[in-house]
Amino acid sequence: MSFDRIASFSLATNDMPQSALDMGATLLIDTVEVAAGAASMEAGRIARDHAFAFHVAGAPEHAAHMMFDGRRASIPGAAFATATQIDNLDAHDGYNPPKGHNGCAVVHALFAFAQARPGLSARQALSALVMSYEVAARAAQALHATVSDYHTSGAWNALGVAALDSRLMGAGPDQLRQALGIAEYHGPGSQMMREIANPTMLHDGSGMGALVGSMAALLAMDGFAGAPAITVEADAAEEFWSDLGDVWTIERNHIKPYPICRWALAALDALSGLIREHGFAADDVTMIEVNTFAEAAALFPDMPATTSQAQYSLPFALAALLVHGRIGPGDISGAALSDPKVAEVLSRVAVREDALYSKRFHAGRWSDVSVMLKDGTRLASGDVQARGGPEAPMKRSEVEVKFRVMAAELPEPRGTALWQMRERLLQPEAKFSELAALVHASAEETHV
Repeated sequence: MSFDRIASFSLATNDMPQSALDMGATLLIDTVEVAAGAASMEAGRIARDHAFAFHVAGAPEHAAHMMFDGRRASIPGAAFATATQIDNLDAHDGYNPPKGHNGCAVVHALFAFAQARPGLSARQALSALVMSYEVAARAAQALHATVSDYHTSGAWNALGVAALDSRLMGAGPDQLRQALGIAEYHGPGSQMMREIANPTMLHDGSGMGALVGSMAALLAMDGFAGAPAITVEADAAEEFWSDLGDVWTIERNHIKPYPICRWALAALDALSGLIREHGFAADDVTMIEVNTFAEAAALFPDMPATTSQAQYSLPFALAALLVHGRIGPGDISGAALSDPKVAEVLSRVAVREDALYSKRFHAGRWSDVSVMLKDGTRLASGDVQARGGPEAPMKRSEVEVKFRVMAAELPEPRGTALWQMRERLLQPEAKFSELAALVHASAEETHV
């Protein structure tokens, strides 16, 4: 596919199926709810304080609100802060082939650049958002196919941010080309498995991806030149772009039911299903055995000292689910990390790789769980694929339950108003500013 066609799609197309726009609205609200849930967590607070102190805009029109904070920083600074905030509560959407996440970077870019465009319609905003998902997903697959290392999402969602920002600023094709080139060149080259082995606030690199993508678009508009993006224009990338505008990958994104690495979700769904069917509690269990794919088996094995470790720990997630009956932000942070009951259950969890599940990865995330009870009963889940994607979609009612858990810190009526925006965004007369007004104020404020 020629770059001219990519540019035409990125900068101008509004010819999108309603199903893609519907999914865009769902993923947008899902990501906003994660931002709300993450607002009080340490990584987001540090990132927002840093942006407010060190990423100051030189003029009001160059500033943007940080979501659920009430303060403003420069557009790139706010993008970094909010993407870091979202990235550090691992409940946001993803897509299997890119092995990562779009929304945590591109959603705040949409809010940041829309602030100077109060007349932006909800339809225009959703079209720009859908486009950014399509661009980022293809850049991701091209990157993974052409390099030996497994890079984090920030390495490629930076290009989605650059494309979205370029569109909202009215860039021309050459400015978009430069923006994508700058974003790819400066995007974080962070290694995913390094973070898996040592979970920290770096998480999936999306904070830096959002920062670089925003800066790239702004620099390109100022005339700064970047080398053409290999993941967009190289011959080896052609196969990943040939269906742009025909295949809508956003419709195959998954929604997470828990704020835990998706690699762990199949096992969580398997355990949850056994609990619903058989009604046992933590005190009834002597052992939990998990068969899963290699990457999931490599997740953090011990009782976590930080929320980053908790979100990348399959045994901890299983123990927390069995003890609490849910996993929300409060179950993976603060005092929950030293819960003696969870620690005791975790000691009874055994995880091992299954070659069949490893072969099915990356196309799917499969696991099975066996639970041994004190009375000698052995309960087996059978093969389970993680919920949330097109192969096992969550019901709308399940998505709302997740919303209520993640956004529990938002007082009413603000929380309900935010959930209702999912439908409102699809109305022809709706303005994007209606949603923006609900996310700019600090999380504690009832009204905005």
